[in-house]
Amino acid sequence: MKEHLNNDSVNISHLLDIIKKQGTEYLKSMSDRPTSINNALIPEIMNLPEYGYGTEEVIKIFNERFEPIMVASSGPRYLGFVTGGSTPASIAGDWLTTIYDQNTQSTKGQGDISANVEMETIKLLLELLELPKHFLGGFVTGATMSNFTCLAVARQWLGKEKGKDFAKEGVSETIKVLTATPHSSSIKSLSLLGMGSNNIIKIKTDGNDREAISIKDLEEHILKLNHEPFILISSGGTVNTVDFDDFMEIKKLKEKYKFWWHIDAAFGGFAACSEHYKHLVEGWEYADSITIDCHKWLNVPYENALFLVKEQYNILQIETFQNSNAPYLGDPLNNFSYLNFLPENSRRLKALPAWFSLMAYGKEGYKDIVENNVSLARNLGRLIENSSDFKLLAPVRLNTVCFTLKDDKKQDEVERFLEILNSTGKVFMTPTFYNQRKGIRAAFVNWKTTETDVQLIFETMNSIITQLK
Repeated sequence: MKEHLNNDSVNISHLLDIIKKQGTEYLKSMSDRPTSINNALIPEIMNLPEYGYGTEEVIKIFNERFEPIMVASSGPRYLGFVTGGSTPASIAGDWLTTIYDQNTQSTKGQGDISANVEMETIKLLLELLELPKHFLGGFVTGATMSNFTCLAVARQWLGKEKGKDFAKEGVSETIKVLTATPHSSSIKSLSLLGMGSNNIIKIKTDGNDREAISIKDLEEHILKLNHEPFILISSGGTVNTVDFDDFMEIKKLKEKYKFWWHIDAAFGGFAACSEHYKHLVEGWEYADSITIDCHKWLNVPYENALFLVKEQYNILQIETFQNSNAPYLGDPLNNFSYLNFLPENSRRLKALPAWFSLMAYGKEGYKDIVENNVSLARNLGRLIENSSDFKLLAPVRLNTVCFTLKDDKKQDEVERFLEILNSTGKVFMTPTFYNQRKGIRAAFVNWKTTETDVQLIFETMNSIITQLK
């Protein structure tokens, strides 16, 4: 092992050149790489070697066993799970994140300055999304941990409203959580936080073809709570149809009633980048906390998301996440540190890929990405609307197309159609269930996707439906 490690250290430039060449070839050929693979191609699991092989030999082993079946999940026709592609600048930032290998902690300049990079990146994102400076935040792995962090502070707020410290005492009573169409990660977070995933109060949506919350039904449920504080989870772009709750109307309710307002705007929040679509998030600045997922529409590598909580709740946040029994980490109340501000003690410098991309492409670059993706989604939506074999399940409101087979008698064939479509390796979409119908979701968030990709996708869809007739 020592010999291999010494050799690798001496030859690090050669090893990085190999990776650079391989990575460049992958990025250049991504459009030709399949978006899914046959599970039968996955090799059997190897045993741990006694003395190791050295890095150059391991690269060869990887290339023989795994590289040929790595899918183009960050490619232009991977439309599943709202997966963004990595911009060149974010790749550069991600490589340097690994090389510098910082643990993002304090902002005192002692140890490292990674937290300063993170705070500057958050400032840049607030400017991009036109949110006020009184939001503070941090980088976590994804929307799940972002929702978790925001709702953990909300839990502490609600406890204080009841004269309790839930972070120390534990949750000893049922917490009322109101929501209409929450993302599964918010429900998961309620479970992790001990608030109970079954304890939500489901609010009606604003009509049969909407996923947005009914303000009328929301207020009726608030009145039933008889001034009891609660948590509201609202949507800044739902998963199926990218529907937005009416934030201005929720703001009016917040002026009348006492509740914590959390917005899950994992990818929909980036509507703020465009003059054409920013009206969808009008009023979101009045929320107490917001979730933003950077590895979606910001187009940076996984794992990368942001939570935002109003600065006035700093103490609640520290009470929730502080390392109270670790003197070597300093006083959490008098020495700001991300170690006492979010769930993880150990974090890589997740902000750096976002910083690189924001600085490299600026406001105009992200406006173009958002508007191009929305245009492509609407083009696919028009093709589906004019088709004799497919139909939209909802209007294309932003960047996601939700559709199904036109013949309602063929509902049982929707899953089979999607399975065949994905097996072509030309496109990848995900299943859904909307308005009592089986459907398919196609989410456009990748900076590489073009109109040529949309045409190829639709031609592939038509080819498969012809086979099924």
